[in-house]
Amino acid sequence: MNDFIAAVGLLFVFEGLLYGGFPFLAKRFARDVAELPDTVLRVVGILAIAAGVVIVWLARG
Repeated sequence: MNDFIAAVGLLFVFEGLLYGGFPFLAKRFARDVAELPDTVLRVVGILAIAAGVVIVWLARG
């Protein structure tokens, strides 16, 4: 459970860095993502999930 809470905390840190440090990029990124087809978003999401699982697997060892 502690690992999950730490992961959520890191998610907030990275999101905060994006929105707090580069708000103009965040707005542009949100606009660009809204224009992408659903299939592209789905593929990118699945690839992100796979990359996350691999990173956690390698880190946890």
